[in-house]
Amino acid sequence: MARWCYRHRLVVLLVWLGALFGLGFSASSAGTDYANVFSLPDTDSKKAYDLMEKAFPARAGDTDTVVWKVDEGTVRDQAVRARIQPALDEIAGMKGVGGVTSPYAGEQGAGQISPDGSIAYAQITFADQANAVPKELVQDVVDTARDAGRDGLEVELGGQAIQRVQEPPTGLAEMVGLAAAAVVLFLAFGSLFAMLLPLAVAVFGVGMGLFGTQLLSHVTDIPDLAPLLSSLIGLGVGIDYALFIVTRHRKGILRGADPEESAVTALNTSGRAVLFAGGTVCIALAGMLVTNLRFLDGVVIGTSLTVVLSVLAATTLLPALLGFLGTRVLSRRQRRRLAAEGPEEEKTSGPAARWSAGVQRRPRTIAALALAVMAVLAIPVLSLHLGATDQGNDDASTTTRKAYDLLAEGFGPGFNGPLQVVVQGGDTNALVKGIEDTSGVARATALPPAGGVTVIQVVPTTSPQSEQTDTLIDRLRDDVIPGAGAEAHVGGVTAVSKDFATVTGDRLPLFIATIIGLGFLLLLIAFRSLVVPLTAAVMNLVAAAASFGVLVAVFQWGWGLNLLGLGKEGPINAFLPVIMLSLLFGLSMDYQVFLVSRMHEEWVHTRDNARAVRVGLAETSRVINSAALIMVCVFLAFVLSGNSGGAMAGVGLAAAVALDAFILRTALVPAAMHLLGASNWWLPVWLEKRLPHLAVEPKEEAAAVAERDTVTAGDGSSTVVHGLVRDTSGDPVEGASVTLLTTGGRQLDRVTSLADGSYILSVPAPGTYLLSTTASSYAAHARQVTVDGEPLVYDVELPEVSEVN
Repeated sequence: MARWCYRHRLVVLLVWLGALFGLGFSASSAGTDYANVFSLPDTDSKKAYDLMEKAFPARAGDTDTVVWKVDEGTVRDQAVRARIQPALDEIAGMKGVGGVTSPYAGEQGAGQISPDGSIAYAQITFADQANAVPKELVQDVVDTARDAGRDGLEVELGGQAIQRVQEPPTGLAEMVGLAAAAVVLFLAFGSLFAMLLPLAVAVFGVGMGLFGTQLLSHVTDIPDLAPLLSSLIGLGVGIDYALFIVTRHRKGILRGADPEESAVTALNTSGRAVLFAGGTVCIALAGMLVTNLRFLDGVVIGTSLTVVLSVLAATTLLPALLGFLGTRVLSRRQRRRLAAEGPEEEKTSGPAARWSAGVQRRPRTIAALALAVMAVLAIPVLSLHLGATDQGNDDASTTTRKAYDLLAEGFGPGFNGPLQVVVQGGDTNALVKGIEDTSGVARATALPPAGGVTVIQVVPTTSPQSEQTDTLIDRLRDDVIPGAGAEAHVGGVTAVSKDFATVTGDRLPLFIATIIGLGFLLLLIAFRSLVVPLTAAVMNLVAAAASFGVLVAVFQWGWGLNLLGLGKEGPINAFLPVIMLSLLFGLSMDYQVFLVSRMHEEWVHTRDNARAVRVGLAETSRVINSAALIMVCVFLAFVLSGNSGGAMAGVGLAAAVALDAFILRTALVPAAMHLLGASNWWLPVWLEKRLPHLAVEPKEEAAAVAERDTVTAGDGSSTVVHGLVRDTSGDPVEGASVTLLTTGGRQLDRVTSLADGSYILSVPAPGTYLLSTTASSYAAHARQVTVDGEPLVYDVELPEVSEVN
């Protein structure tokens, strides 16, 4: 497939361009129909919502609020009324505004003025839901209301539609993330063209994913947070996957390979790993479905679609783009050196190699330090409080936050999140009296009944995000309502948020067990080991705890919120643990696969665990750290999204990726593997026979030939390799284990050297093989040997371990 895409690059590029513009045109014509479905089956708030919807069909439009406050006098003064009422009348006459409820409308509006008369509010009902109201109309409403203010008269606005117009321009976070990624890529590659390749792949994958998600919003419920999370994760994985493939391709050209062959090899090796990694991310995202939270279904659809398209772009569009560039994927300096000095030899040196050697020398110290850092960062997670953010968490400079604070000042902190007790039967008056007498209730008012259903508006004394408000909801449900003998349910936005957080917390253990179990099985099959996937599972939990600790410290405790311009501290969004754990699991699996696959390859060839871990870390840590740095930049850019959920997810995922890549994968994991030794690769024989084979790396041609010829042994093509095993002094080494393997790592024959050091191995067919020799007290020896049909004499010299040291 890679070769076809490389040779037919113009066709591939045109197909991708046609698909991108076609989907974009369709999505623009269809518009958006995102829906936030927070209702949960079998919860008290859902029952209250169903009863209200039946008895009081809600008005279709979004309802927002205009709040004003006077410094002197009262809002009833003629001078204040003469400025506010004309503005409200002008707003009511705008096309797209369904109506305005004024506090100056007789006795009915009197309740919209605070007891001290200094603050009042009016409600504006639009003809459409918030996401469908034109921004131009909302801006006109904001400008008209704010123009009524003057010295001594403050006018602010709050609500979902109002919040949309104060958000930064759409795409700002994505553009900043791409710019930051471009800087990192240019520093890593030193080539403008090589820098542009991962960015192009990410733009195509994310663009088509967002357009596809927008179209799917018309046929299923997709929350408005889904496109933001889709672009966040799509940019991260799209750039990273292309980075891994382009890095492999550049190495191939530098070692003298033809650009086409290098691209094919890169896609057939790193490309396979990308397919595996993308599959693990999608599996992790699909794990959200076990929570049975409808709100997350749309998130799974949007993010999975974007990841799939990013993988598809990396494995089809990228080889086509490599075909257009040829050797220009290298920097000018690299091309000049290649022309003057010829292909460079494969070598591992520099900071990565020195760090890898340092980990091997002091595994206990490094493991202890890494664990200490992660443990300290995880401490705040003990005070994790799940809930829902609202406009009270907006930045203090925004009109929505000012309106929220004015309403809390004039009508009490619970006014911004009233509870709705929906009564279907029983003594309503007794229930109202019981609610009024309940601690934590500021006031309770019964609205006129309809269809045998009465709604009691309950204003708590505490804010919607307060734990005391959660306690009040439990008290009403468990004690007050049963005590009054009424059939009633507690609903409203605050109650829905509490139920959502409770259900999420209850189902979180099942979700964690599911994704950890799936990850364990995937790594077990890929690396034929019980210890490697077990280590990865423990590391994932450690990374999750530490990243949530950072999240709690920033957003719940407020550390650095002002510096980041992210408003006021509050609870962690209830849906965030599930989304973050899914993405963290998928991304950490990527890094684990790229790291351990190289270690596993070296282990298969040498059976030397220390060498396998050292070489694997030295050769992969640089690309893993570069990929992680890009992801951190992309995720942190979403602080600029203007969406509190997106900002929270961005900071949390940036912390998770940074800790996972820079501490776990490059320090704690290799240190632990050095301490565990050869037991890293232990797998019971009975399990080995029953596990299916999943090759992350492709089998090489020599291996395939050897396996085919092994079956047809006896046709005259088989031969032998024989020789002597000696130490550096020339003395024979008895009892050395000599193994013949394919270059893909499959064992073909194994013998033990005799007293004179001699050995003889059976070779199934001419070809290139790997000869590995190990003996106690001696360093391991592994070399490729080429057999041409005649018996091959190959003597092995084993240096003692003390000499190597």
